[in-house]
Amino acid sequence: MPPRALEPAGVALVDKPSGSSSFAVVSQIRRMTGARTGHAGTLDPFATGLLLLLSGRATKLAPCLVGLDKRYLTEIDLTARTSTGDPEGEIGERHEPPSGAELEARLAGLRGEIELPIPAASAVKIGGERAYKLARRGVEVEMPMRRSTVRSLDVITYRSGRLVVDLRVSSGTYIRSIADVLGGHCVSLRRTEVGPFSVEDAVAPEAFTAERLIPEAEVLVRVEARS
Repeated sequence: MPPRALEPAGVALVDKPSGSSSFAVVSQIRRMTGARTGHAGTLDPFATGLLLLLSGRATKLAPCLVGLDKRYLTEIDLTARTSTGDPEGEIGERHEPPSGAELEARLAGLRGEIELPIPAASAVKIGGERAYKLARRGVEVEMPMRRSTVRSLDVITYRSGRLVVDLRVSSGTYIRSIADVLGGHCVSLRRTEVGPFSVEDAVAPEAFTAERLIPEAEVLVRVEARS
């Protein structure tokens, strides 16, 4: 198989739809450009929002982009946990949602530097195998902890056990783990920002054209200005 082309080069801002894997979106853009294509961080299939896709020579920018902070908008059902921390898992025992005061106390402990267990339905390798594959076979393992920074966690609404929050977090933070610690699971999850890049400037995969690629030099200027 011949090597993938180095042109067109640049970074694409793509708004991933729910139900599609990040890798399917990468493949879709690769077919459209004919160039080698990578990413600067994936989203779970149920999630939507901003993907940074790297085309051609710009794939070398991945180390500069994967560690950028992320911003999310998520709705959390605080009446039940699920096996995966999201709507795709099996629902566990239902319970009464916390009062407003109880919720705020829980939220207070989730701001700043925190440690959370990595979700069992994640792509992290345990003993050389992806955790989600072990979970699918019913293999129970003790998941490692990960240190993260929650720079802001703002409540948008809280009604009938449904919490909507806007979060700014360090790279690698699992929002599903935050939902689980709060006593619930993510109903929806949308990534709205990656570093200086916003989903407001993104397009659906099918609307992407090579003309929308952000040149490498401009990408670096934006990242440096944000740091």
